[in-house]
Amino acid sequence: MSTSPTPESRSTALPADCEADLSAKQQRILAYLREQADTQTYFKSRLIAEELGMSAKEVGTNMPPLVESNVDLSIEKWGYSSGTTWMVTS
Repeated sequence: MSTSPTPESRSTALPADCEADLSAKQQRILAYLREQADTQTYFKSRLIAEELGMSAKEVGTNMPPLVESNVDLSIEKWGYSSGTTWMVTS
């Protein structure tokens, strides 16, 4: 009998020290990016904002802490045409 966790039982929570450093909005954005990262690589701030009921400015303000934090995604500011685009890979 295997004791390794199944994909369904693995936790996607951040390490406690990293989670404490993120605001509620940043945690919402991170959860959204995690859900979408398997099927999408590039995200526009305004489209993230629409999905989460925020403004594009709120998303743009809350992304740099995610870029700098030790999360399980690679997040990079990628482009600026018609709004900021973020490249996200898992």
